[in-house]
Amino acid sequence: MPRSLGVTSLQILSAIRAGDAYGLDLVTRTGLPSGTIYPTLGRLKKSGLVGARWEDQRLADREGRPRRKYYEITAEGERALAAGADRIASLAASLGADPARGAPS
Repeated sequence: MPRSLGVTSLQILSAIRAGDAYGLDLVTRTGLPSGTIYPTLGRLKKSGLVGARWEDQRLADREGRPRRKYYEITAEGERALAAGADRIASLAASLGADPARGAPS
């Protein structure tokens, strides 16, 4: 991983780690707008931090909706997420904040 990830990327990786997810599901899980989610997913995929697979078209047809692309965190993505979480915890500690609460202690 050439550089540390930003908070948005870490939020998305964390949401994906919670289970296979498609784009609009990630919008709901994170509260981030789709205009942020989709470009970030593209960068994460290009960096090898997430993988993607299309669902079977027959399932989408049976449910009367477009086919979904599901994202999965990779081993490299897990490492990047752990490193990012450590970085944020260290930053919060240096600011005198409780990272679990996000407020100064």
